[in-house]
Amino acid sequence: MKKLIERPQDLTPDTPWLETKWAWTGEEELIDHQTKARLCAAALLPFKDGAPDWEGFINSIRWMQAAADHYGVELVIVLNADTGYIFDLDDHLYAEVLRRFRADFPHAKFIAGVTARGAQDDSCFKAERYRVLLDIVQEHDNCEVMLMTSRWLSALPAEPRRDAYYQIAEWLVRPGIVHALEPAFVPWATPFEPWLLWQLALHPKFVGGKISTLDEPHFLYWAALCRDLGLDFSPHSGDDFGIATAVKLGLPLLIGAAVSAAPLICAAKDMWLHDGAPQKKFPSGAGGFDTRVYKLFEAFQALEDQVFRLDANMSASAYKHSTAHVLRSLGVIAAAEAHPACRDLRGEDEGARMEEALRRPRRVAQRLGIAFP
Repeated sequence: MKKLIERPQDLTPDTPWLETKWAWTGEEELIDHQTKARLCAAALLPFKDGAPDWEGFINSIRWMQAAADHYGVELVIVLNADTGYIFDLDDHLYAEVLRRFRADFPHAKFIAGVTARGAQDDSCFKAERYRVLLDIVQEHDNCEVMLMTSRWLSALPAEPRRDAYYQIAEWLVRPGIVHALEPAFVPWATPFEPWLLWQLALHPKFVGGKISTLDEPHFLYWAALCRDLGLDFSPHSGDDFGIATAVKLGLPLLIGAAVSAAPLICAAKDMWLHDGAPQKKFPSGAGGFDTRVYKLFEAFQALEDQVFRLDANMSASAYKHSTAHVLRSLGVIAAAEAHPACRDLRGEDEGARMEEALRRPRRVAQRLGIAFP
């Protein structure tokens, strides 16, 4: 039997996860009933009559913030990521989203997604493609920057990719969050192998990273490595199909699912903590955690599995349209429109389908006293 790698110094750029001990660490070994990590909710940019619904945009954020305040959860809104139609926004509308948010929430921290602008005709990676959106975001303070992966960045081998991230980091004046995807999301995506994750985690400007996974438990790999090595780097789960895992591990979520299920997720974060945990808002009275949280996990995951369901092309990209239908059903926004340029749309029966998907979470929320209309 081959000995598993246990020291980061023994990693090479080509070392696969399965040759390390961190790939064989079970979720049960990482369970944390003491930490209520932040919820980073990727805000939907709603539309009405073909134009941004700014009132609905602000209402949805206030709705999420009210739930976070009630359960004592740190909420950080993520702006201009995929849920906010970053790939359909021109630079003017991109900047307007940030301006509108800051006008209504002058002291709130936010995370903004940035990606490579104008790279569609490139044949290789060009770091300067990230400068346009970086400059727009970094006009604001009290924010973090999520460096969303892009085709040519993802195509680089491990060492050049590390150097590319380091080059982008030279322009960072706000804390950075790196971003990785599995090919299940886009065919050109390549997740970080252990050496690359370790190298990025060592950079002082990167405070954390987001990993979106469907086929392999990369979030567990990240959690095991970062916790074992005591790295000052926070893994954020971007897995909308596995929300409970991050709650159970006491690690942050960075997901669009929070937009449609914020009260449920915030309640679960508090219910999971033991009564003696310093961040516990509503003690169970029995000393431990409230085991009814398991049914809550099931309820909101059943909802999000429908919101993020895969289409015939094995893509969940139309989740934004489903999210709009959920928020309209909950009375948070006025219309269930997508961005006019967005081609990832659900069918005409989506409103009825989301009403059906809401039945179970609404029933569980009522039984647990969670405000979820």
